[in-house]
Amino acid sequence: MFPVTLRGQRVTLREFTAEDFPAVHSYGGDPEVTRYTLWGPNEPEDTRGFLAWAMQSARAEPRTDYSLAAQVDGELVGGAHLAILSGVHAAGDIGYVLRRDRWGEGLAQEAARLVLRLGFQELGLHRVQATCDPQNAASRHVLERIGMRQEGHLRENFLVRGRWRDSLLYAVLRGEWEADLR
Repeated sequence: MFPVTLRGQRVTLREFTAEDFPAVHSYGGDPEVTRYTLWGPNEPEDTRGFLAWAMQSARAEPRTDYSLAAQVDGELVGGAHLAILSGVHAAGDIGYVLRRDRWGEGLAQEAARLVLRLGFQELGLHRVQATCDPQNAASRHVLERIGMRQEGHLRENFLVRGRWRDSLLYAVLRGEWEADLR
């Protein structure tokens, strides 16, 4: 499925392009934005590499990765991601990131809802999960607001910037997501 464009009330998710470099590098290079991510803060070559990968994976057949630029009023403010973990098991994983000056506006929640809709309605997934750093209260709040439930606490499961880090595992099943829509 290419190209993908998902529209919410305020957020539009679309494919990344090479022209997105300045905006992506602005948030990707911000140590505060990347404080809880598995990547970053980005150097210019990291951002260029991410954009090249996102554009290449968007055209893969079959497509298993949907890394999408998040726009508000035509301005790129972050990104959202859906990865197909298993076609056989109909499982996916989501993530999102916003530049710092757009935190607290509900945009991450809206972007996350859009990628959940993509996963369940368009791609027929059964289960979608996400992980977040236990110290990232804002991300935990987003995951809970979109109907995900905490399923576990994974101890030292990621090596990030030379330190082992725990993760909280959240997930939602298609039936639960559909029931929340009613």
